[in-house]
Amino acid sequence: MRVRVLGCSGAIAQGCRTTAFLIDDDTLVDAGTGVGDLGIDEMLRIDHVLLTHAHLDHVASLPLMLDAVASRRLADGRAALAVHALPGTIAALRAHIFNDVIWPDFSRIPSEAEPLMRFVPFDVGDVVKVNGKCFEALPAVHTVPAVGFAVASERGGQHWVFSGDTGRNPAFWNRVNQLDVAQLIIETAFSDREAELARRSQHLAPVLLAEELRHIAPDSRYPIHITHTKPAETDQIADEIRRMGVNALRDIRWLSAGQVFDV
Repeated sequence: MRVRVLGCSGAIAQGCRTTAFLIDDDTLVDAGTGVGDLGIDEMLRIDHVLLTHAHLDHVASLPLMLDAVASRRLADGRAALAVHALPGTIAALRAHIFNDVIWPDFSRIPSEAEPLMRFVPFDVGDVVKVNGKCFEALPAVHTVPAVGFAVASERGGQHWVFSGDTGRNPAFWNRVNQLDVAQLIIETAFSDREAELARRSQHLAPVLLAEELRHIAPDSRYPIHITHTKPAETDQIADEIRRMGVNALRDIRWLSAGQVFDV
């Protein structure tokens, strides 16, 4: 299983793309602005999108990607793009994006019987099987309904784990500690000077990250990649994590767009 980082920034700036991961070449985890760097043929190979939550930095490219490939998908007779998400996320997308005001409702175009897109609901704890891969919806604690994901081959093996956007989250660690983890992607959106804002918005800052990482089972050893930093604060966040000595306890690395991981 191959994971390609299309975007991993907490906001946009030159060279910064928001959250999107391409799993193999057929499935997206989140659809932030990083999707816009794919070519048309690459977008056409995507048949499934799994969303952590409905915030714009994680879904912004979904309506635009559908528009970009609509004519080719229709001409090729392709099945509807499957968008897998929590019921609350689907409701938000229907109400606020695919509402024929902000964007056309592709779940009814060209017809309700044969649309370009279909919504597929799941719940926390469910395992979604897609093209030989298993996506387990992990608990997240955010300001809207949200999940993370643990992804592995249907044949078994190690898991690629993504926290999604989340604050303090004991239930997440309870499950992760039961898995064979190859790599953890975890958000740290704010610097410590904005730790209170991080708490209110259900995100992490370095001081909160350090507390969360203490939940990892003592005998677990896997690389931990930091994602979702705000571009204006990335250097400060990295420096705060280094000064806290978290790196001495765990293998902390920095995620960047363009990285590719084989799990």
